[in-house]
Amino acid sequence: MGNNTSFFKSGLKAQDKVVAGFIEQEFQRQKDGIELIASENIVSKAVLEATGSILTNKYAEGLPPGPNGEYRRYYQGCEFIDKIETLCIERVKKLFKCKHANVQPHSGASANLAVMFAFVKPGDTIVGMSLDAGGHLTHGAAPTISGKWFNAVQYGLTDEGLLNYEEIEKLVFQHKPTLLIIGASAYPREINFKKIREILDRYHAKNTKHKCIYMVDIAHIAGLVVGGQHMSPFPYADVVTTTTHKTLRGTRGAVIMCNDEDYIKQINRSVFPGCQGGPLEHAIAGKAVAFGEALKPEFKQYIKQVVLNCKAMAKRLLELGYKLVSGGTDNHLLLVDLTPKGITGKDADKLLQDVNITTNKNTIPNDPLGPKITSGLRLGTAAITTRGFKEKDAIKVAELIDKTLINKDKSNYAKIKAEVKKEIKALTTKYPIY
Repeated sequence: MGNNTSFFKSGLKAQDKVVAGFIEQEFQRQKDGIELIASENIVSKAVLEATGSILTNKYAEGLPPGPNGEYRRYYQGCEFIDKIETLCIERVKKLFKCKHANVQPHSGASANLAVMFAFVKPGDTIVGMSLDAGGHLTHGAAPTISGKWFNAVQYGLTDEGLLNYEEIEKLVFQHKPTLLIIGASAYPREINFKKIREILDRYHAKNTKHKCIYMVDIAHIAGLVVGGQHMSPFPYADVVTTTTHKTLRGTRGAVIMCNDEDYIKQINRSVFPGCQGGPLEHAIAGKAVAFGEALKPEFKQYIKQVVLNCKAMAKRLLELGYKLVSGGTDNHLLLVDLTPKGITGKDADKLLQDVNITTNKNTIPNDPLGPKITSGLRLGTAAITTRGFKEKDAIKVAELIDKTLINKDKSNYAKIKAEVKKEIKALTTKYPIY
């Protein structure tokens, strides 16, 4: 553009109509659709504004000033960045009642990698939940760094679909891991963090020379933890990671928390320069705003409603003849086993997408179809609750899901599909976003 600085004054629509058009289309999709992907939510205008701010211009490798005021950035001009990042750290510490936090990880995956880089050497053993039991890719799944660099041992569920604490204890004693990862991305029941601590206490009593770090990944349930709808991993865990864009309802990113001063030093070095370069300070500002929102009393009311909506949806699906992994839910998500209905997860989420209900196919325990097809469907209520949905609306959504799936082969399906879309439009008009 040479010396022409007029582009500074041009808005997106004037500067790039193509990108502006795609964004508008995505906005319309979100407005007109029912979002049931359990890892998604809808942020406030304040979070959007902070995340899209001029902070994106600033490089800020390093950390805000330490407790003694020492300068820890590799760049000058960070005096206001320091205030924002420090505020973000203080807010997350208050939310989770922990002593230390690093708010720079770009994602949950990078946060988990940073913890592993800090405490685990290549070839060491880690224990985590298997994918088909509801675990996350970064907890030791074969295609990932965590599954390739480390000796990854996986635990699963009981026949009732519940976390298998006995298996976890057996694997810890048998394999002597350096890191035990507790957490999930598709587990609908409460996790007893204290019980895991007791397992590790027994292990350490018999293995005094070997330390197993206890890491909890609460990416999905973080909002429930701070909202009082799920037990906290503190004071039981050594290290806790979480994303900030799911039930915490913030911008996309993650944080790492702990109570040990030596651990936070290792974590800080692992995040930068170990795994990342400069932090995304505009995203950190968005996190700070979201954490401020989560500290308000209204957030507890919101999270309580998230759980009520999920339980109402689960109850109605059971009444309609669907099978749920573990038989129900304690949190913001539920996992539907579609096997009795004779439909795959891949087909189900496509059919629902076509009527403007967004979900995701998901493996179920011992899934015979594998991760590309799947026998399950994961549903979450965080986003619809943000819009204002109550239990009666969640029940209605369950009925619309059923109406779409059970009629897929009928000759009048086009008419049924149009009816479902009309009812969904009525719901999204009643509960608008922005």
